[in-house]
Amino acid sequence: MSNPTPTALPAEAAADADWWRRAAIYQVYIRSFADGDGDGTGDIAGLRSRLQYLAYLGVDAIWINPWYPSPLADGGYDVSDYRDIHPAYGTLDEAKQLIMEAHELGLRVILDIVPNHTSDQHAWFQQALAAGPGSPERNRFIFRDGKGKDGSLPPNDWHAAFGGPAWTRTPDGQWYLHLFAPEQPDLNWDNPEVRAEFESILRFWFDLGVDGFRIDVAHGMVKDPALPDLGLTEFSVLTGEGQQDHPHWDRDGLHDIFRSWRAIADSYPDPRVFVAEAHVRPCRMPEYLRPDQLHTAFNFDFLKCPLDAGALREVIDRSITSLAAVGAPATWVLSNHDETRHVTRYGRADTGVQALFRDRPIPTDLVLGTRRARAAALLMLALPGGAYVYQGEELGLYEVEDIPEELLQDPIWERSGHTLRGRDGCRVPLPWTGDTPPFGFSTSGAAPWLPQPEDWKSYTAEANQADPASMLQLYRAALRLRRTEPGLRGEEFRWLDSPDGTLLFERGNGLLCAVNLSDQPAPLPTGHSPLLVSGPMDGDGLLPPDTTAWLHRG
Repeated sequence: MSNPTPTALPAEAAADADWWRRAAIYQVYIRSFADGDGDGTGDIAGLRSRLQYLAYLGVDAIWINPWYPSPLADGGYDVSDYRDIHPAYGTLDEAKQLIMEAHELGLRVILDIVPNHTSDQHAWFQQALAAGPGSPERNRFIFRDGKGKDGSLPPNDWHAAFGGPAWTRTPDGQWYLHLFAPEQPDLNWDNPEVRAEFESILRFWFDLGVDGFRIDVAHGMVKDPALPDLGLTEFSVLTGEGQQDHPHWDRDGLHDIFRSWRAIADSYPDPRVFVAEAHVRPCRMPEYLRPDQLHTAFNFDFLKCPLDAGALREVIDRSITSLAAVGAPATWVLSNHDETRHVTRYGRADTGVQALFRDRPIPTDLVLGTRRARAAALLMLALPGGAYVYQGEELGLYEVEDIPEELLQDPIWERSGHTLRGRDGCRVPLPWTGDTPPFGFSTSGAAPWLPQPEDWKSYTAEANQADPASMLQLYRAALRLRRTEPGLRGEEFRWLDSPDGTLLFERGNGLLCAVNLSDQPAPLPTGHSPLLVSGPMDGDGLLPPDTTAWLHRG
């Protein structure tokens, strides 16, 4: 099968080599975005049918969660073939068409790459199981003999992020490492063959016109070869925060890998970019974003921060200042496929991210959560740097917390012994049109792979489009201004004095952003008029609580 010459972006977009420094990127969880072939599962055909919607929304790029062949033990993050498309999502030819059509609309395409682990069904791992201890095939992964007289104990005390031990024993008595599910064996990045394979995978997709990659578990690929015990409880291993020289998170050996990847990206005439999923201490993040390594990284401190003016100001300051030291832009994000949707979080007393995989719903005031989500969106989109929009947040979707237990699919549900519900609630398929499920998600009307709430009829794209005050209209207006307002296009940023519980900062050309997170109306700066406001203004011209306004002189 020949590879077509990638369709170039429109000239103006292609000429913008620094697009990634200020891009608004839309995250597509493809299984739940749109179903084009009528089987209840989102796919490439569905995504292609909605590209115009994304272009009209005003984003600069789309990031597609894994679409590779996979047994779906972890939603596609268990990859069995990195150079093809899962049959449920379409074909490689359809993927090529999608890339070309996106480029024709001025949308760049970013894919997920999963380099820490493969699927246990990947050809390499099946070869490793067949080849036996001490073989070159096993050296692509991390196999070890067990402890104890008969080797029946795991090689060390590491726990998997999804629960349980991080080791599984094979029939011949050896153990293999998996920092996530047993179906996701960790690769050995000390093996040159592993490094060469992933460099080839990058080139394969770059040659098809893909504009960049989001790197899954970028902080976990390199392990201490001594595999020392950690002595930690099970769920303290997710990030390794507070522990120096952690044996499997944030190892210095990562940076040589990313230097080689950056050299590959820079070898292409049009910019190819990387964004890291790296759960590391803030002081360590700049190490990943030096000019010869990765371009950007997700800002989890911002996502997890409560809606408190002081806490947000601290995170924003730290993010901008620390990354500026290495010439990198900050990024901002409110929700993703791994976290409770922020409309739900913001409707609670604790507006930060609670326990990652909590075991029971917490009461939520959706009216309050929606008002706060609108304010947070304008805050995020006014900050300098890049921004990520998780599919459905532009519709005002909330977390679905009552999915029947028999329909839950996140491996956390099984690995926790049915005590932690996991992440399915933020992955429910999108509602597009109509008054009853599947709300236009499937062309055939088939039931989607996760059930949608009946009251999502008020949240469809169609219903949002008909309401001039909807969340969708707010996002469209904000993303349009983010592109056209000179003050929002540069990197200028300066805090201004404001009352307690509020934030006030200036971008270029005198454009201001005022955020009121207090419980009282707040005065607005004199000499400025509202350009865009997240909600109705006070009758006296004051900024109401839980409201954000963009202001300009005059």
